[in-house]
Amino acid sequence: MNEHLKIGKAAEQHALNYLKAAGLSLIAENWSCRFGEIDLIMLEHNTVVFVEVRYRKNAHFGGAIDSIDHNKRDKLVITAEYFLNEYPQWLEHSCRFDVITARPSKTQAFNLDWIQDAFET
Repeated sequence: MNEHLKIGKAAEQHALNYLKAAGLSLIAENWSCRFGEIDLIMLEHNTVVFVEVRYRKNAHFGGAIDSIDHNKRDKLVITAEYFLNEYPQWLEHSCRFDVITARPSKTQAFNLDWIQDAFET
């Protein structure tokens, strides 16, 4: 595994730990289908939360949130719809799309920012 993938996986693990500490429960991790992949699928109370984790070493080419363009949002929504059709027990729950941005930190592994309801569907 190359260094970039290792850092990305570490950022996802830190994001998962962060969300669990905030009271969310893990439904699925790195769930994929032919349409795409969702990094984390969590449950917060009665809401299914689809989470995209983005790491950026620096903001020279835009921050992590800027890397989620219209096409990426569309892929996330389609993948989430596919997940809900595959696992109908979650269909009655409300849903939202969150983004966790990760960047290097001098005092800890990553600085994380949790953006809830990051985009409309």
